[in-house]
Amino acid sequence: MCGIIGFAGNLPAKNILIDGLEQLEYRGYDSAGIAVMDPEKGIIIKKKVGRVADLRDAAKDMETSAVTGIGHTRWATHGGVTDVNAHPHRVGQVTLLHNGIIENYRELTVQFGLKDKLVSETDSEVVAAFLDMVYEGDPIAAIRKVVKLLSGSFALCIMFDDQPDKIFSVRNVSPLVAAASKSGAIVASDLTALIAYSKEYFVVPEYHILTLTKEGIKVEDLKGNEISPEILTVNWDISAAQKGGYPHFMLKEIYEQPDALARTIMPRVKDGLPFLLDDGIDDEILKKLKRVNIVACGTAMHAGMVGRTVIENKLRIPVTVDIASEFRYKDPIIDEDTLTIVLSQSGETIDTLEALRLAKRKGSKVLSIVNVKGSTIARESDYVLYTHAGPEIAVASTKAYTVQISAMYLLACRIAIVKGIFSEDEARSFIKNLENVGELIKETLLNANNIKRIANFIKIAPDVFYIGRGIDYTMSLEASLKLKEISYIHAEAYAAGELKHGTISLIEEGVPVISEGVPVIAIATDEAVYSKVISNIREVKSRGAYVILISHDENIDDATICDKQIKLPEADATFSVFATAAVLQLIAYYVSDAKGLDVDKPRNLAKSVTVE
Repeated sequence: MCGIIGFAGNLPAKNILIDGLEQLEYRGYDSAGIAVMDPEKGIIIKKKVGRVADLRDAAKDMETSAVTGIGHTRWATHGGVTDVNAHPHRVGQVTLLHNGIIENYRELTVQFGLKDKLVSETDSEVVAAFLDMVYEGDPIAAIRKVVKLLSGSFALCIMFDDQPDKIFSVRNVSPLVAAASKSGAIVASDLTALIAYSKEYFVVPEYHILTLTKEGIKVEDLKGNEISPEILTVNWDISAAQKGGYPHFMLKEIYEQPDALARTIMPRVKDGLPFLLDDGIDDEILKKLKRVNIVACGTAMHAGMVGRTVIENKLRIPVTVDIASEFRYKDPIIDEDTLTIVLSQSGETIDTLEALRLAKRKGSKVLSIVNVKGSTIARESDYVLYTHAGPEIAVASTKAYTVQISAMYLLACRIAIVKGIFSEDEARSFIKNLENVGELIKETLLNANNIKRIANFIKIAPDVFYIGRGIDYTMSLEASLKLKEISYIHAEAYAAGELKHGTISLIEEGVPVISEGVPVIAIATDEAVYSKVISNIREVKSRGAYVILISHDENIDDATICDKQIKLPEADATFSVFATAAVLQLIAYYVSDAKGLDVDKPRNLAKSVTVE
């Protein structure tokens, strides 16, 4: 999603803006630009298709003493990837950048006769033209008029020619955070751009107008009432958003999982049992629930599917898992006895947020599992379980996924206790196993070189298939997503028992450039269905597949079962998912790296999806 930064202070703005945009690169973008307010030359704009590094090069000859400016990384929605469509946009006295989608931009263009003012194909420039049309010297009054007529999501940063060294900002849905520091006032789409200047920040309230100057930040609602926002504190430093010697953020974040899990699990265990009262989650809401709805997108949805397996198998409570974008547009079965659990790393995922709102309208209590304190989803939920993964920079989620699973496990165990499903001894045993999952991942990562060698074979495959049963099938779904999103290899996950119902026809010998056959990655960690999975493996092996087996077995030397094996540490299948996840993440990482691709910033993808 687009990145935004605005700075008004005491330091040269150009480098602060470009440095901030580099911190926001992980969000995904196709062009970048800055606008600064020079005291002698007025507004100076530089924008360019490509990376922020290209913008930095283009701005080398941009001599300015400006201490105020705005910057943007664009992810194209309305209009192609061109320099003209890049932000910021300037119309008359207004210079503006925008994150989100203005749904009624065509209507506004016609209604207010803005067409002749426009040079780009974007919905964003329409807002700039509209603001310029209504502006009569009072920025706040103009912004009020405009935002009341905008439909859709937006985060805006605005400069007016006759308002020296001031930035104005307002949002609806699209995220913005802000901070005041000794260097000046700063607003950004997320914390990574401002953490270098302040550890104290606030989430910009929706439909509140910010005025940023070197003296600080004024926040007022649309009626002109000044408010004091809740100040939050970042619990990580700038080094957490840097590579720290790793070649890519994704690899660093894979290796950070044991620590992230410890930070998420350990503070919520007291006397060997899960304790959620410090999170404001009282036992009463858990005791009366009769069903659970889990709603999320992408990787977070797959974490929810792992949670469903544990809740249904251990607790015998019915659970549904919905893709948030589908949940929004159906009539879900929800009542006051339903607990809706939403999962989102950023806490700003637009479809998940709207699903949350729908669930609340239908009478369900909502518990969110999110990584970002003060995010919109967290603020609008009845209960929040914060994961403590720290910043996740790579687009492909790794540590956020496993900490979401751990949060689901803590919640499942607490429900089991309050409903009398687990005895105290059973609960202690469950938590003891959960406390050990970081060690399982550490042991698994010792096998990285073997996994890398296997990945070097997979890199030349046009297709890769994953198979498993039960919880292993759920892991296969996430594995196939990981591989396809960063390596661009066509990957699919199949329930192993469904092979004979059609999908086995995809298995063939000697596909082009791979004489051994199509790669099939089989996961077999669940003792209850292990023999069945082995039978399924033999079926694909006999048809020419090249099989990579992920299991607990000692080294298997049986060519009818597998060609390569990745051995997992011994653990119950319920807790093996953490080790399995690390293996599958490393496979995807090493395949992408071996192909020479941009592991952290795969094409066409954004880290946080804040527009539909």
